[in-house]
Amino acid sequence: MSLNVTDPPASARLQDTSPAGRWLQDPARAFSRTALIDRLLGQRWSWRSTPVSLRLWYWLVPVLTAVLGGILRFVRLDQPHALVFDETYYVKDAYSLLQSGYERNWADKSNDGFLLGNFSGLQSTPEYVVHPPVGKWMIAAGMQLFGPASSFGWRFSSAVAGTLAVLMIALIAQKLFRSTLLGGVAGLLLAVDGHAIVQSRTALLDVFVMFWALAAFGALLLDRTSGRLRLAARLAATATESGRPPAAVLTFGPWLGLRPWRIVAGVCLGLCAGTKWSGLFFLVVFGLLTVLWDLSARRIAGVRRWVIGGLIKDGLPAFLAMVPVAALTYLASWTGWFLSGNSYDRNWAQANPSATWGWVPDGLRSLWHYHSTAYNFHTGLSSDHPYKANAWSWLVMGRPTSFYTDYPKQGEKGCLDASCAAVVSSVGNPLIWWCGTLAALFLLFYWLFRRDWRAGGVLAGWAAGYLPWLLYPTRTIFFFYAIAYEPYLVLGLVFVLGLVLGRPADPPWRRQQGALFAGIFLVLVVLLSAYFYPLWTAQQISYQDWRNHMWMPSWV
Repeated sequence: MSLNVTDPPASARLQDTSPAGRWLQDPARAFSRTALIDRLLGQRWSWRSTPVSLRLWYWLVPVLTAVLGGILRFVRLDQPHALVFDETYYVKDAYSLLQSGYERNWADKSNDGFLLGNFSGLQSTPEYVVHPPVGKWMIAAGMQLFGPASSFGWRFSSAVAGTLAVLMIALIAQKLFRSTLLGGVAGLLLAVDGHAIVQSRTALLDVFVMFWALAAFGALLLDRTSGRLRLAARLAATATESGRPPAAVLTFGPWLGLRPWRIVAGVCLGLCAGTKWSGLFFLVVFGLLTVLWDLSARRIAGVRRWVIGGLIKDGLPAFLAMVPVAALTYLASWTGWFLSGNSYDRNWAQANPSATWGWVPDGLRSLWHYHSTAYNFHTGLSSDHPYKANAWSWLVMGRPTSFYTDYPKQGEKGCLDASCAAVVSSVGNPLIWWCGTLAALFLLFYWLFRRDWRAGGVLAGWAAGYLPWLLYPTRTIFFFYAIAYEPYLVLGLVFVLGLVLGRPADPPWRRQQGALFAGIFLVLVVLLSAYFYPLWTAQQISYQDWRNHMWMPSWV
């Protein structure tokens, strides 16, 4: 098994030749199952043919990176014991869900009592909220396990999601690049990055958007492999004595039947959108991506009308397997709202019987009205905020969000200097973010000129999580939203590091130089993370030390 990103094998590179290409000049072999798999997937890694020692590393490396990520996320997870930034909304909303199945209002200045386990501030009136409930239910799960007044409890689910994301990205990178080494690098980079660490140590919603979108991407990656194996098997099964399938089969290609991994992706994307509506962008982009992968597969396999065949026999089933499943999953996440008679706007339809769409059940009409008002809120949100960050600034990490600040003086809270600082900032590891942005730009040109499907897949995830925010230049948005596309930023960086490492066929000196450069880069990344770690975990440092970490004036 290769330990770095390599060009596709010679047989796979033939996929871009014309129908008169070399693989079609041997009709007796062109449509055998082995030849089709070779064209569609390249030199596939076989689990059974892999030595036991390598099988162990295939799982051990991702697990080890996840363990490291878990340590960085769970140690001192309860600190600070305060409702930091928007935790003041989502944690109290999660408690409301546990009590009544829907969000309720809280009395003013309820935070202090909440931290002490006094929940008397919870009122009976429903609260108007503008985010779906999935992420808040996930926060509530940790509170149910460890108690609602436990800061460890209300951040537990975020830490679990962030740790599992490290495991997933390592496994995804292994499959994407066919490299255990690069899988470990991807897991390491996400494990030690501060932006991902802070999001995993805070009870906000965006880490769950990232988690469910990444899970969907992994499911579609598995579907790509299983779909191509199924296409190869069905074409080979119809081959006649001439070694080729009948013309009728090759015109549009075969139906591929039920694709379970697409259903899994649909559920994940429904949960993603059920956390924040920005998850809908992943549904659109990933839905198009999986269909484009199938169109390419039919073309490579030798199907003559591969566009029409792919749109009808792959595109339509993909839509049915993902969109309705995602929609039903999303609706199911509102079960608590439906079952309550007192949730916000639950009885709007009954109060407005003359409204349009009278044939639609009252509950769905009420929910639609609720969504329309929430949409107007989101698109019209333009209030000023000291940590408001335009999406363009995300590319250079121009304005990280300060989640928590405490500046004790000497003798206060154990401060031994003239003044100290204990902060939580979403500033990421500068090497990961700045080099990751450059890697994304490189991947764009690499995909345009090389048509590498891996580069296209990574760019699709990056685009779904980032580009939509450029459409709202006046909206109040924050840098921590960027966690949604961070895994694809990391995958793009790993892609480039794989190219730096070189191919197995390269001269030893070339491989050694690549390994040296990549190794130095990773060491610097780890050292920078160690340097910035106090700013991600509210550890007390001197005020001057905190100032030394502010490399850009806009970080303050």
